[in-house]
Amino acid sequence: MAFGRDLSAAASNAHGELRFDWKKEEIDAIYHSPIMELLYHGANVHRMHFDPLAVQQCTLLSIKTGGCSEDCKYCPQSSSYSTVVKAQKMLDTGEVLEAARAAKAAGSTRFCMGAAWRDLAGRKSNFKKIVGFVKEIRAMDMEVCCTLGMLNDEQAGQLKDAGLTAYNHNLDTSREYYPKIITTRSYDERLETISKVREAGISVCSGGIIGLGETDTDRVGMLHTLSTMPAHPESVPVNALLAVEGTPLEKQEPVKVWDMVRMIATARIVMPKTMIRLSAGRVRFTEPEQALCFMAGANSIFTGDKLLTTPNNKFNADQQMFDTLGLVPKAASFKVDLAADSPVNEKKECCGHDHSHA
Repeated sequence: MAFGRDLSAAASNAHGELRFDWKKEEIDAIYHSPIMELLYHGANVHRMHFDPLAVQQCTLLSIKTGGCSEDCKYCPQSSSYSTVVKAQKMLDTGEVLEAARAAKAAGSTRFCMGAAWRDLAGRKSNFKKIVGFVKEIRAMDMEVCCTLGMLNDEQAGQLKDAGLTAYNHNLDTSREYYPKIITTRSYDERLETISKVREAGISVCSGGIIGLGETDTDRVGMLHTLSTMPAHPESVPVNALLAVEGTPLEKQEPVKVWDMVRMIATARIVMPKTMIRLSAGRVRFTEPEQALCFMAGANSIFTGDKLLTTPNNKFNADQQMFDTLGLVPKAASFKVDLAADSPVNEKKECCGHDHSHA
């Protein structure tokens, strides 16, 4: 019942069916639906595929901090800027495994490791250690995710063989706005890395950051790129910029919760089976504001004192929030589900061959 009004774009598109042919105009109309309508229909689609009370807790550890050759304007780890973050050596095995065990004890079922570098070229020794980390942490019955910059096919295969669950490689923003944020790595290089991850049979984690100075059109553009990939990413992190002193974006205004709700609900409608991860910047939002994000379709958080180098919500505070909102921890999952739903794979199967890596 529309009470005499035309259906909103959110209502018209909230079917919960997988689509890979979204038009920017459709996503834009969904994004700009009245916020109450958008929130409601995002919540409805969320319930079609997920338990609305189940939220996965993840922990992200910086295993190699600072000194990065990239010039991402939001990042305090870039060697291009003078910030409080200084270059450090990679953590040793004991430190990483201790952090993973502590994360699991606190309720996290996914452990993510990030390294501040452009790619793995010339890092054979460190990469070998990381492969070892993956094996050890996977043996703890946790999902394991890495974000290590650009990969080649061989490296992706080695990580898959080690038991890596997911690889994170964010788009950050739209193709059009991207050159204003990063000049040391192209948008197509990011897409190429995502393709290599998918081909290796590893779950794809790719999202972006809002609050970089982008427009709503840029936000829609990023969601369009993600939702028209051959297979939707299994995970889409939605980050709100935490402006850090010394970076070019240090004076950016904080993101409002309604912008997060719009991004999350729109992402949920256009990628209905994807895990939408409420990521960096959550520390700035109150419990009621975070509740709106969960209602809109977010079903994962990063918990622990830090997200790489920026402040984050502590384990105890998140447990209290779970109790207040009636949320329950979402169990680990080791499937690469969405690759199997891709129309590319359906086409291959109908030809008598199943080339799916799922």
